[in-house]
Amino acid sequence: MMRQYELVERVTSYKPDANEALLNKAYVYAMKKHGEQRRASGDPYFSHPLEVAAILTDLHLDEETIAVALLHDTIEDTDATRAEIDEMFGDRIGSLVEGLTKLKRIDLVSKKAEQAENLRRLLLAISDDIRVLLVKLADRLHNMRTLHHMKPEKRTRIAQETMEIYAPLAGRIGMQDLRDELEELSFKYMNPKAYETVTQHLADLAGRNRPNIRRIIKELTAKLEAEGIDATVRSRQKKAWSVFRKMESKAVGFEQLSDIFGFRIIVKTVEECYQALGIVHQTWSMVPGRFKDFISTPKQNDYRSIHTTVVGPGQQRVELQIRTWEMHSVNEYGVAAHTFYKDRENTDHNESEVYASLRRTIEQLAEGNNAEEFLEHTKLELFLDQVFCFTPKGRIIALPKGATPIDFAYAVHTDVGNSCVGCKINGKMMPVITELQNGDEVEIIRSTSQAPPAAWESMVVTGKARAAIRKATREAIRKQYSGLGTRILERAFARIGKTYSRSELEVALPRLARERLDDVLTDVGRGELSSLDVIKAVYPDYREERTTEKPKRGEGWFNLKAGANMLFRLPGRENNRAKLREFARQKKASAIPIRGAGNELPVRFAPEGGAVPGDRIVGILEPGVGVTIYPIDSPALAEFEDKERWLDVRWDIEEGSTSRFPARIRAVAVNEPGVLAVITEVIANNDANIQNLSMTRSADNFMDMMFDLEVWDLTHLNKIIRQLSAKPSITSVERLTG
Repeated sequence: MMRQYELVERVTSYKPDANEALLNKAYVYAMKKHGEQRRASGDPYFSHPLEVAAILTDLHLDEETIAVALLHDTIEDTDATRAEIDEMFGDRIGSLVEGLTKLKRIDLVSKKAEQAENLRRLLLAISDDIRVLLVKLADRLHNMRTLHHMKPEKRTRIAQETMEIYAPLAGRIGMQDLRDELEELSFKYMNPKAYETVTQHLADLAGRNRPNIRRIIKELTAKLEAEGIDATVRSRQKKAWSVFRKMESKAVGFEQLSDIFGFRIIVKTVEECYQALGIVHQTWSMVPGRFKDFISTPKQNDYRSIHTTVVGPGQQRVELQIRTWEMHSVNEYGVAAHTFYKDRENTDHNESEVYASLRRTIEQLAEGNNAEEFLEHTKLELFLDQVFCFTPKGRIIALPKGATPIDFAYAVHTDVGNSCVGCKINGKMMPVITELQNGDEVEIIRSTSQAPPAAWESMVVTGKARAAIRKATREAIRKQYSGLGTRILERAFARIGKTYSRSELEVALPRLARERLDDVLTDVGRGELSSLDVIKAVYPDYREERTTEKPKRGEGWFNLKAGANMLFRLPGRENNRAKLREFARQKKASAIPIRGAGNELPVRFAPEGGAVPGDRIVGILEPGVGVTIYPIDSPALAEFEDKERWLDVRWDIEEGSTSRFPARIRAVAVNEPGVLAVITEVIANNDANIQNLSMTRSADNFMDMMFDLEVWDLTHLNKIIRQLSAKPSITSVERLTG
């Protein structure tokens, strides 16, 4: 276990003016508080925070962060308190320690919502101070290094959690070395057989390629020296997890991978990076499509380097990365590496760029409606590689790989995404679901009357786009229900001789236990609040008129208007139909207009038989669904005895409309060859559409067939029925209405 003076020496080696007293005090305090506590390995518990601190010293972090690392488990695992830490170490350190303490372990086997809420708390703590994340990552790294002391089932859970959350977070802030180690350790426990196999293959390959690697390094170094460039050339080998992931994604074997080995050329200045690139390309042929300049266009995590692939010595494909020493440090250590250069006057970096990017991502993720959306969006944002696209004005938009112009539009601004109706990619009109590539210029075509379709949610890959589409969809549905609720209340108030007034309804909100008028209208439209309850809230003295006569057996009570106080006793089906038709004729002028599938109201048609223009119809308000339209003679109406759910509705179809509506017919036909072709020919000749078909044998020589059709109106449907009835092989045809 590292001693106290050794820790202090580590920090002062890179920060001579470090506050040694703070480090000594934190070391002694944490050691005393953890006392005789032991880890699963049997080691003193204090060895863990000490190792976490040591990892952070390797990153050259300041003494406050090292002190937080020493103290990070004291509030959670000992009798230490926030007040005590504030008094001894100051409010800032106390806040960081408490922020880490509040982060409960994210348990992948617990409820998804609990896991998501814990992740939300982690990221929100990170957004307040990046050092929370640095300590948390170091904490997780040491836990992964000692994971073999845990039970097998716990190892798998922790490894999966690390792979899904912590490794991507490390990559998001540019700490590639730490990310690589977290992924390797996770892979080892998540899939030990695959890990062992790939690791062995890599070791064998390294042995076979050692002479070639030395040759390439020697030739590259000589070429650069000849041109006066002092460069360091290093070889690098892909990690086991990176190789395994590529084998899976590309569906190739180990022997088919050509980029397991690569080389880095590290120089002193940016100018030398481009000089080295020119020398390499003049010496060896470049592989087309394998050049990327991340110096002129850095990645979102501030990664900068030039990538190219050439056909090198021995006709081998050689991957090269060209960078400066400063870039190399930032690329490997991310935000932590800025401490190396923050005091240099000529640095062109802003220490907060990467952190500001992460903060923006967290703010976008927080737009999700709940913790589970937050978790889903976070994984989307953190896992995927990036592509860089441009607006017509040259602004760079970084997006996850696989992103579409819809994602691009929402990355520019939420309003741009919501109003997107099309796009141009590199000047050409393209579908909005086209996968974007590096360097694409994207122009979004907008319309103020556009609302994002709900189906877009499954087409996008960014959390921001999904959250915005879900929000817009919810608002559109809410607007539909609010409009329906307004119409229901207007008619309900009119039936009792009162005038619907928004101002009077707002006064009655407390009696309805609603905070906003829009909540009342939406709930009425959804069927979750009755119009009668609203009337009673506005007019507490109102009493509904009811008949005292009870129906006889076989009779039913039905009402066509929500909130009405007139009831009909309907002794039989024929009387039922006659009364309903008469009532509908009298009230047609005040009925709610129905346009069909494109209607502004949440409307659907009876699931068993549908309804078509020309039918006399009635609407049934179904909570959470909207209005279901039934033909007025549908037997299914007998099931709805709650008068509050009945609505007067009428067709409002524009002349010449090509909209189709659902209807169901039943045909009994002779069981002979070609009879189905006869029926479908009639339907096709009349330009109708078959949505569904079922057939059963009713007798030895007959088939009972049921067709769900889409037709224009009642005249269209009756024409089809007449033509089918005229066919000799068809014994009967009838329409079914539920």
